[in-house]
Amino acid sequence: MTEKVTPEAHAAYQRIHASPEFARLQSGYLRFVVPTTVGFMLWYLLYVVCSNWAPGFMGTKVVGNINVALVFGLLQFITTFAIAWVYAKYSARAMDPIADALNEEFEKEINR
Repeated sequence: MTEKVTPEAHAAYQRIHASPEFARLQSGYLRFVVPTTVGFMLWYLLYVVCSNWAPGFMGTKVVGNINVALVFGLLQFITTFAIAWVYAKYSARAMDPIADALNEEFEKEINR
């Protein structure tokens, strides 16, 4: 079930959305997410391209029966968790204080 938004809450959100702090929050998010996403997608495409068009390279044994393809595949998982960890740290340090302040301002406005 959806909640109805009161006119006061809507007006408060509109004011906050137009604030420089909200713009800073959005730009901080985009400054992290866009390059990280592009970098990860390029890394993933390298894995796919090498798997398809360089099977000799991907089949190269690294240690025992472990080959380059397996190492690349496992690095995909490590990269994913590393990005999540770095984003959590970045968000807690740079984004959460701004978001908390905006939420506090919103709560004050609608609970007058």
